[in-house]
Amino acid sequence: MCQEDQDAADAARVMAGDLSAFEGIVRRWQHRLVNLGWRFCRDRTMAEDMAQEVFLKAFRSLASFRGESAFSTWLISIAVNTYRSRLRAEGQPLLSLDPTRVFAGERGPLHDLEDHQRAEAVRRAVLTLPERYRDAIVVYYFEEKDLAAASRVLGVAEGTLKARLHRARELLKRRCASLGPRTAKPHMEES
Repeated sequence: MCQEDQDAADAARVMAGDLSAFEGIVRRWQHRLVNLGWRFCRDRTMAEDMAQEVFLKAFRSLASFRGESAFSTWLISIAVNTYRSRLRAEGQPLLSLDPTRVFAGERGPLHDLEDHQRAEAVRRAVLTLPERYRDAIVVYYFEEKDLAAASRVLGVAEGTLKARLHRARELLKRRCASLGPRTAKPHMEES
């Protein structure tokens, strides 16, 4: 049984009264939600705390999951909204991604320093993107959602998401252009 089927089956069991079935959802999702939270705040403890908050919200609103979208889409939507709200409430800046995964680079000992410097420059550039563009990149590229699922997670039309992804890539290209030719070209496939 695939994870999506396991999640749906456990959700159905919880709604039928078997509260222990939620443990399976937590076990399958805990690492991923903590990692996603870390991309937003770069603080492991806060990321773990926010992931727990997501699980609590998901448990309390499980009856609202109707299976119209994938369970993963529903849960990640809760996570993204929870992380945004929590960081705003605490006056924290919204970080969103690990730039070393945004840009492909040559690997090997001679390139380590250059890759580190490029990743740091890209991280700074990404942090300057408006929230709607950062979030589009996180959900589409790092959660590896297809266009339809990412648009549902973010609560926008597919055309709007395409436009945001395009705009984000263009902004990153411009912001990274002054950093040199290796940094200026993000390795993101067109949507």
